[in-house]
Amino acid sequence: MIDIKKFIDLNALQKIQDQFSDSTGLAAIAVDAEGNYITKASNFSDFCMKYTRGSQEGLRRCQKCDAEGSGSYICHAGLMDFSTDIIINGEKVGTILGGQVLPKEAEEEKFRSIAKEIGVSESAYVEALKKIPVRSEQMIRASAQMLGNIVNQLVNLEYMRAITQKRNDVLDSEIGNIQRSLSEVTDRTRDLQKVASMESILSINASIEAARAGEAGVGFAVVAREFGDISKSSGSVYQRIHELVGEIGNSVRNLTEID
Repeated sequence: MIDIKKFIDLNALQKIQDQFSDSTGLAAIAVDAEGNYITKASNFSDFCMKYTRGSQEGLRRCQKCDAEGSGSYICHAGLMDFSTDIIINGEKVGTILGGQVLPKEAEEEKFRSIAKEIGVSESAYVEALKKIPVRSEQMIRASAQMLGNIVNQLVNLEYMRAITQKRNDVLDSEIGNIQRSLSEVTDRTRDLQKVASMESILSINASIEAARAGEAGVGFAVVAREFGDISKSSGSVYQRIHELVGEIGNSVRNLTEID
């Protein structure tokens, strides 16, 4: 499961959310995939938080709406709310919740009835209701969609940035390992080249001694010649390894210079 809190700039998300609420009058808050709040509430009303959710029955009804509501919808108290999923690679990583606005002018008697049902003061409930903004359904739906699009773009951008940084860190680490391995291979190859040079010298000396020994050294001369051929072949192989190591080293350096 992708944990949105590990890569998103929560301050940037909070700023976008606050600006959205200031400009539209709609309430908003963000939660992660497990329903935990990751931003502070923007423009939440006393009507919803103090009175409706502040009563046991009102909270039960609100929680039912929160669980079942999708898109833009009318809540049990007659206000219009919205719920927009935050998606990364097809996985839901969070949700933007909000609304708390009236889609039309309130019918006072209807809300007095709701106050009775949830057990709160009718007069206090109606006074709180008067502070609720009235917005058209079209405006509410469009605003919710706009906020969802902006937040999803921000979250996906931050996620890709975090993944890219993680990949770069791994690449840097692996390049470091390759460079250390190449350095060791270079050192070992040089040692082998020295051995091949010594073998060549020994082969020449052996050939000279075989020549001095005449017929008695014929067999020894054959061995010395074979020994010399092997040392030459080994020297060529070690030289090619050294060249390949150099080429790989150049490629690695080119990778490190990419901006």
